[in-house]
Amino acid sequence: MTALFVTSCGDPSGDDANAPDDELVLADSFEPEGFNPIGGHGEDGSSKIYDGLLRLTADADGTPALEPALAADMPEVNDDATEWTVRLRDDVRFHDDSRFDADDVVATFEAVLDPEYASPLATAYAMLDEVEKVDEHTVRFHLASPYAAFDTRMLLGIAPEEALDDPVPVEESALNTEPIGTGPYELAEWRRGEQVVLEANDDYWGGAPEVRRLTVAIAPDDNTRAQRMQAGDFDGAWLPPKLAETFDEVDGVDVVTYPSADWRGVTMPSGHPVTGDRDIREALNLAVDRESMIDAVLAGYGVPAYTPIPEVFGEYHDPGAVFEHDPEAARRLLDEAGWTEGDDGVREKDGVRAEFTLMYFPDETIRRDLGQAFVSDARGIGIEVSLEAVDRTEFRPRIPDDAGMLGGGEFPFDPDPQVYTALHSQYADYDETNPFLNPSAYRNDAVDDALDRGRNSVDDERRVESYREVQQEYVDDPAYVMLAFLDHTYVMRDRGWAGMRPIVEPHAHGVSWGPWWNVADWHADDE
Repeated sequence: MTALFVTSCGDPSGDDANAPDDELVLADSFEPEGFNPIGGHGEDGSSKIYDGLLRLTADADGTPALEPALAADMPEVNDDATEWTVRLRDDVRFHDDSRFDADDVVATFEAVLDPEYASPLATAYAMLDEVEKVDEHTVRFHLASPYAAFDTRMLLGIAPEEALDDPVPVEESALNTEPIGTGPYELAEWRRGEQVVLEANDDYWGGAPEVRRLTVAIAPDDNTRAQRMQAGDFDGAWLPPKLAETFDEVDGVDVVTYPSADWRGVTMPSGHPVTGDRDIREALNLAVDRESMIDAVLAGYGVPAYTPIPEVFGEYHDPGAVFEHDPEAARRLLDEAGWTEGDDGVREKDGVRAEFTLMYFPDETIRRDLGQAFVSDARGIGIEVSLEAVDRTEFRPRIPDDAGMLGGGEFPFDPDPQVYTALHSQYADYDETNPFLNPSAYRNDAVDDALDRGRNSVDDERRVESYREVQQEYVDDPAYVMLAFLDHTYVMRDRGWAGMRPIVEPHAHGVSWGPWWNVADWHADDE
């Protein structure tokens, strides 16, 4: 497990530079679509407004763990993990001063499952058959099949029953702009396109936060965030690695890196005559120079990715499931498969030219630069790739036909949510409401079987065996050209606070994560 590390530690200037102010001003590249937990806000445990039944904590080396939040203690689980009983705290109030109880839990999870709410989370909770109110402070989850990782689904923020009475689609819910949670912060202001302001909840059941106010400026342009950080406008920001490195020698500013399960890779749509060819997929996995990409594009902040399961998953990770960088072997493979090189150096087979389009989001410089490196490596073995910047709305319907530079790794708390929807064939048919599920339309019976065994087993050794089998099968028949797992890079000004703790991060990044993921626990550094 990789731990957090600080790559620069400048000396703060000024006599009171280490005296904490009770407000932090941060900058983020992303603006939330809304603050409705049924719509997906904070489902990974990152919300400052809502609490889940469980919440994130971290071991000393950054390994994520779960602990009770709105639950009074950890869930009681039956032998086959189909019933999860949770006792609830009896001392919690929502921001509107209403009391929290079992009805709120039932209403929240039922809304996720109810088609009338059109929750994008419904697929993730497909194993949930019923949530039962046992008494005012006890709920029981009944699952349709064993699911060892259901505790990760209890990070979902709980909303008050009254706010969910009207079953409208999530995008029409008042919770998007007027959230009512039990969390350590309340939404004080949201000026769209400009900033979000959170203020401390003085009546928080876990104790009022010492950081009293969080202002998050919305600054999509990477260079703008860096320049304004240099100018002293912000106390912290997420920055791409190369820009973060420019702060190495800046006094009073630290460059902080968190490891992640956040991958970048190229989808290989199975319906395309080129990307759907197994030999093409294997050859590209042999041809790409992952180490060079990490050095050149990520400034060294990352590790090679060969399958969707990273080293940070410990024993679940199979260190032998790799693709060696061997362009010559890639060329031999294509030669033997009948992909012959034409006069222009591009291969062809049965009248099909070895070429395809690779899409990326135009505002994502890391994806663009990785894409450029991929294009070069592919050309080196006779495959022509055209890189195209595509807006997100246009990108989605093109997923079945064109390759995409995508990312993933939403839940680094268990291997099941990391890989199940990315690889299982039940998600291979394109779903316009969830277009990023299994975007390569990958179908592999052996992988399906191992994924199901890992999901349904409650035995740790059997689960390790299952996920290692997934990786072994995957390298024989890859669904993507995985490139790298990113280390997320942040810059933060020294304001005299203590209490930061490293944690392995998911695909999501920005200032909801980084050093600020546990900002409600920060305290003044008295040293």
